[in-house]
Amino acid sequence: MKVEADLDLCIGAGMCALTAPGVFDQRATDGRVVVLVEHPEGEDAEDARRAVAICPSGALSLTEPGDVEHQRSVP
Repeated sequence: MKVEADLDLCIGAGMCALTAPGVFDQRATDGRVVVLVEHPEGEDAEDARRAVAICPSGALSLTEPGDVEHQRSVP
């Protein structure tokens, strides 16, 4: 799995950092997402999937092995 974030879409809600703190953090300056681990594994991967699913702005996406296109959160 590969996790990506679109900073232009991010609104700094922080749901990602709360849901998957081992994968995401927030910038101190503006609250926008910081991807800490692009290729999470194990429990972090499951947390990342949940974070992508609940991102209110649609800024997060992930690609699973064998995927042709990104799975993106739906705002």
